[in-house]
Amino acid sequence: MISNTLKVERARISITQKDLAKEIGVSRQTIHSIETGKFTPSVELALKLASFFGLSVEELFQLEKS
Repeated sequence: MISNTLKVERARISITQKDLAKEIGVSRQTIHSIETGKFTPSVELALKLASFFGLSVEELFQLEKS
């Protein structure tokens, strides 16, 4: 399973799920699903999100140990 700090990063720069979704080119529901762990983004989407926040993919997404 993959966890992420997307919600924390959004809060840090005060951007809504809707606005982030618009910037990245996905739906607000997609952002919500990623934040809650219900959806694992594609590599392309993970790279877009990390780039938007100025982070590496590894800083934004973490592989949880099982």
